Amino acid sequence: MSASAFLRALVAVVLFAPALAGPALAAGAQTERELASVFEALDANKRELAMQRVEALIAANPNFRLAHLIRGDLLMARTRPLATFGNAKHLPRERVEELRAEALARISAWRDRPGDRVPRYLLQLQPQQKQALVVDSKRSRLYVYENLDGRGRYVTDYYVTLGKNGIEKAREGDQKTPVGVYHVTSSLPRQKLTDFYGSGAWPINYPNEWDRRQGRNGHGIWLHGTPSNTYSRPPRASDGCIVLANADLDRLGQDLQIGLTPVIIADQIEWVDAGAQQAERKALAGALEAWRTDWESLDTARYLKHYAASFESDGQSLAEWSEHKHKVNAGKSWIKVGLSQVSMFRYPGEGDFVVVTFAQDYRSSNLSNAMKKRQYWIKDGARWKILSEGAA
Repeated sequence: MSASAFLRALVAVVLFAPALAGPALAAGAQTERELASVFEALDANKRELAMQRVEALIAANPNFRLAHLIRGDLLMARTRPLATFGNAKHLPRERVEELRAEALARISAWRDRPGDRVPRYLLQLQPQQKQALVVDSKRSRLYVYENLDGRGRYVTDYYVTLGKNGIEKAREGDQKTPVGVYHVTSSLPRQKLTDFYGSGAWPINYPNEWDRRQGRNGHGIWLHGTPSNTYSRPPRASDGCIVLANADLDRLGQDLQIGLTPVIIADQIEWVDAGAQQAERKALAGALEAWRTDWESLDTARYLKHYAASFESDGQSLAEWSEHKHKVNAGKSWIKVGLSQVSMFRYPGEGDFVVVTFAQDYRSSNLSNAMKKRQYWIKDGARWKILSEGAA
């Protein structure tokens, strides 16, 4: 088999499929574009051009093992036919399969750009959030969206490594990556870590409130880099963390905000057009405003209609919550509730389920306080209702 033939076989499903129209090339996609250019040269039967391009890729990323493997195959193709991808006999087949999986993930993501589609999860970013991160497990891809008047606008995307045993983390040590809506909680610089974590780490808040309600446990889910002798790792190789090349992590980290940047992890991203997303955002915003005004009305029965039958807050059932609210409101002559810094994110894999976070300014005839609150809303028939509520 010729070099062109076996490399075409490797990526035929994705490399030669029609590419979606999309935004201009961003920094995070540069590696994929250069890798694609190698295969494009091979498809045109320009082996020496392919060699030049792969050597340039290696020069820029000396520890990029996938590029080294392709270069090795191209060298051997000069002297004899190649039977398969990763033809070097000394390489373990398992390692070759890992590199093949990485190649497919990278080229597939390059060919299938987001275009005008947006992740369904990004209903609304609050003004202080610079950006949102959305991870697609099936594509081993992290997409970056900047905040444009509360809506997400695509910036770039990066290849990532996820858990050895896939997604839907539930237990400590299961080597899975969680699925859900999380936030960056801190920054760990290189100096405080071993070389295994590369240029740094950004922990996220797994398990979140919903995870704990579902009985999920574990800890230590981070975005982090790779060891100094490794450019990238296979698509499934971490203990549950999200792993990026060090250069990619450094670029990403420039805009990460502790306590603010959302990290939404999905099995496979649901893409929608902007119009559909706007309609969903409007409907949920209307439900949130109705809840606020009904709370102010002191009509407790009307206020409680916004809560689902399975509502739970800090161990309180809906019946206990209702009893508490009736007692509290009976002692008040007026209530004013202000909401600001509202963010709304659909929860992956849970159907019509949304996380709403906001700053709440509560004032009444006998009490005033301010807090950051988080609610989980669920669709009950045609109506949005609150399933969980508490301090964020």
